Amino acid sequence: MLAVLVALLPVVAFLAALVLFDSFKLVPTSYLARALVSGAVAALAAILLNGWIVDATGLSTRTLFRYVSPVSEEVLKALCVIVPLARRQIGFLVDAAIVGVAVGTGFAVIENVDYLMQLDSGRLWLWVARGFGTAILHATTAAIIAVTAKTLLDRSADRGVARRAGLGALLATLPGVSVAVLLHSLFNHTLVSPLLAAGILIVGLPLIVIYVFSRSERATREWVSEGMDLDVELLALVRSSHFGGTRLGRYLEELTTRFPGPVVADMFCLLQLDLELAIRAKGMLMAREAGLSVPMDDALRARLAEREYLEKAIGRTGLIALRPLQVTSDFDHWHRHLLEHQARARPQILPNRPKKPTI
Repeated sequence: MLAVLVALLPVVAFLAALVLFDSFKLVPTSYLARALVSGAVAALAAILLNGWIVDATGLSTRTLFRYVSPVSEEVLKALCVIVPLARRQIGFLVDAAIVGVAVGTGFAVIENVDYLMQLDSGRLWLWVARGFGTAILHATTAAIIAVTAKTLLDRSADRGVARRAGLGALLATLPGVSVAVLLHSLFNHTLVSPLLAAGILIVGLPLIVIYVFSRSERATREWVSEGMDLDVELLALVRSSHFGGTRLGRYLEELTTRFPGPVVADMFCLLQLDLELAIRAKGMLMAREAGLSVPMDDALRARLAEREYLEKAIGRTGLIALRPLQVTSDFDHWHRHLLEHQARARPQILPNRPKKPTI
């Protein structure tokens, strides 16, 4: 029982701490469960794949652990974060860190359970090395992959680089996978004693994740406050009688030469509706930071349905022509996902937040 606790508890506690210190609580429990399960499935696949490689090639265990398993395991973990990134279910770096750690936690739990079933669990030092070393390594490298990919996707969106969602997410994971494979391979080389390596990991890598976590929370808070002011001003401008004389209004008027009048009217409605939903989403984030959950009402559900109808009515070509009018950031494309998920959730009061660690 002691071996089980030492092998499994540290990484689970690490994940729980990140979730607890998250001010905005933007990763739903269902997503956490999905990430844990996907990480566990990735671990099972890695066990089978590494076993098949040894049988097919006759590689030694040392060669496998040093050069092959770091690649196969980190690639499999990366596959677990590609889907939510491609679907824009991850809004901020905070969310990416939590999802990545959850994937790594699921992976580490299954891998350590497999070791517990095969090795002598009486060697406590081994489980200290695995629980505080290898398990934390898996969680941290998965977080590195997720955070790096999210950062690159955000920068691509800021530069206006258009890629298909799946391809963009796949390409964005490659730098993080490279770093994760390097860290994993260095750890498996056992350049220092396993216990010393575990000590370095348990102190160093989580501090890096927490630092990124804290920076991201500050950036999220700034985006919410500054973005709210901008959205309110833009919505007031759109609703004013002076909108036709602005650059946005003149561009919208020019579209009447390329699209039927009803379609341009739908474009104007979509522009206004996007700003309204962005304001509602940011207000929801402010409420969550204060420990409250804002319930969805039928009117907001109707607005989400209206937006879906407008997109279909405008069509793909019309939406492309409307892009120059999209004055919000790529984060605002994610707010619909937040509102749609909230529409399916029950109202709740979030627990009081503990004081967050500062770096």
